[in-house]
Amino acid sequence: MTKKKYIVAGYAVDSKLQDITREDLMKLTHLNVAFGHVRNDEISTDHLKHTDLLKKIKQEFPQLTILLSVGGWSAGGFSEAASTLEGRTRMADSAVRVLTDFPFDGIDLDWEYPCYGEAGIASSPADKTNFTLLLKTMREALDRKGASDKRHYLLTIAAGADQYYVDGTEMDQVQQYLDFVQLMTYDMRGGFQILTGHHTNLYTPTGDLFRISVDASVNLFVRAGVPKEKIVIGAAFYSRQWQQVPDRANGLHQMAGSTGGYGPDFRALAAEYIDKNNYVRYWDDEAKAPYLYDGSSFISYEDEQSLQHKCDYVKQNELGGVMFWEYSCDETHRLLDAIAQGLKA
Repeated sequence: MTKKKYIVAGYAVDSKLQDITREDLMKLTHLNVAFGHVRNDEISTDHLKHTDLLKKIKQEFPQLTILLSVGGWSAGGFSEAASTLEGRTRMADSAVRVLTDFPFDGIDLDWEYPCYGEAGIASSPADKTNFTLLLKTMREALDRKGASDKRHYLLTIAAGADQYYVDGTEMDQVQQYLDFVQLMTYDMRGGFQILTGHHTNLYTPTGDLFRISVDASVNLFVRAGVPKEKIVIGAAFYSRQWQQVPDRANGLHQMAGSTGGYGPDFRALAAEYIDKNNYVRYWDDEAKAPYLYDGSSFISYEDEQSLQHKCDYVKQNELGGVMFWEYSCDETHRLLDAIAQGLKA
């Protein structure tokens, strides 16, 4: 029996491609370059400044799958492109051009989110079916190019982790066009909430009003029709931080004086916060997640211990693997190492 090779996928913004070390490129199976944008129904890469590095990376690490990730928070153009046959065709054709012009192995769509316009992007109730049609059109175009090139080009998505995403899509149909689905199981608490909590927790702990977790998200997508082997769970290399948090229960599940904005990245956490400067590290064994509290400020983050539990969960549930956002947030290299070691067969 061959050993299963799990996906270790990392997002890296274009400006940080030059900083990825050889050691880390060897640990990754997939590199998602962020972000291409949708302009006039086509994928645009004109703003990317470091695509010249991709050829060198590909030559040195031919086993590494490199995807262009298109979209991101507040990046629009999807709803308009998906709304007509002409728009879907233009976008699919532009994806083929990207794969022709650059050494990418596929496209990762990060439409945040079909049917929702929270981030100032256009949206429509028709997004639900149009998203399926867009991915079908793109899959067919990539397959035609693949047949010509005698190889397979990947099509993946980054998906919101909670019920709203499943409600705004047809995941049972969408999944058939995708190589895998990357669940953004981070920011599950934070920007909209003053109630403190874990933002990338594996399980839902007692006392958590919002009830979302990696496990809850995985079960949600499996019920929606996504095969478990196509599910890749998300990890965070950055934190969420609340201020003016009452000194009860070490700050966990308390009403804060602020929403949970973006906190320090892991490099800063390791250098200045974890058991330093009055911050104490606590471990929530129900959630399988660490957090920091100094009597007033609460920080939810990810570390080697929580990542080991996520990797074990992937193996136990026969999922696809783990992805993370974002490479430059951990200059210690400890977190990627934990994922790569944790997913070794």
